[in-house]
Amino acid sequence: MPAPGELTFVTPRGAKKPPRHLADLTPEERRAAVAELGEKPFRAKQLSQHYFARYADDPAAWTDIPAAARGKLAGDLLPELMSVVRHISCDDDTTRKTLWRLFDGTLVESVLMRYPDRVTMCISSQAGCGMNCPFCATGQAGLTRNLSTAEIVHQIVAGMRSLRDEEIPGGPARLSNIVFMGMGEPLANYKRVIGSIRRLTDPEPDGLGLSQRGITVSTVGLVPAMLRFADEGLKCRLAVSLHAPDDELRDTLVPVNTRWKVREVLDAAWHYADVSGRRISIEYALIKDINDQAWRADLLGRLLKGRRVHVNLIPLNPTPGSKWTASRPEDERAFVAALESHGVPVTVRDTRGQEIDGACGQLAASEG
Repeated sequence: MPAPGELTFVTPRGAKKPPRHLADLTPEERRAAVAELGEKPFRAKQLSQHYFARYADDPAAWTDIPAAARGKLAGDLLPELMSVVRHISCDDDTTRKTLWRLFDGTLVESVLMRYPDRVTMCISSQAGCGMNCPFCATGQAGLTRNLSTAEIVHQIVAGMRSLRDEEIPGGPARLSNIVFMGMGEPLANYKRVIGSIRRLTDPEPDGLGLSQRGITVSTVGLVPAMLRFADEGLKCRLAVSLHAPDDELRDTLVPVNTRWKVREVLDAAWHYADVSGRRISIEYALIKDINDQAWRADLLGRLLKGRRVHVNLIPLNPTPGSKWTASRPEDERAFVAALESHGVPVTVRDTRGQEIDGACGQLAASEG
């Protein structure tokens, strides 16, 4: 049962569940699943080695498994969950957005960004989003369904494979940062997002062996889920999409604020910081003449000063039909100065991927 006040999302009536996949299961569950198929339990570790360490989901490459067993194991534990509709690249091909078609025809997007010192992948946890933030293309599309743990994980596995195979310029590389800032509100798909974090960070071959400290989970402020997240014992970074320091405006920009107010959201964030030892990221999309006034910058600074926090200011990325646009450069500079006057660390985020609709708030997953 959900905690009191917690949001719940129901799979649409008649919708099919994604097929069971190795990445949905814990190592113990994998051994049991393999045994149910009449195979020796150690085959589970072999399958995990192929998928999580070698990124090989083609049975033809499983030369350490008898040919007669490969089809059965693949069909039951490594079914095809999603296929690439297209890749679109920019920044000399170092930023790549991928449109995925899931097993039921649902579309989602992920974005891989290669920088000189790191590689970041922005992944989706839901198809669409139910938070209804009016300045975000994903939010305006509404929620189609939650992704399964394996559908989330497979985005990263595919990204790791593309880096290894040098599909992205710059030589072989490994993902260093994962951000749950693609389509969806991650904490509204809580169980599967936590499962995917476990798969991403379990040591090879049980998982991908990534660092928890390289994973960022964003939220618009689902307070019960934020408090539950603090109890998981993870070292991930929590990012709060605040976008306004006052309840009057935030009720409009982030409708879930009508349930959990700014102070409640920030108190839950400070609790996570205390428990995890990690700094909180505050995400703030700067919108011309809407939330970029000097008095709002001062109020935000007063709310955040003295806390373990960093502010990411995001010049609003344009979305089709939106009446809003990015702040004027002079207003952006004044906002930064006001936060710095309170001793609050702040950076203005790179709008990488904007020309391919791959920047923050632009993911809409359309085939057009």
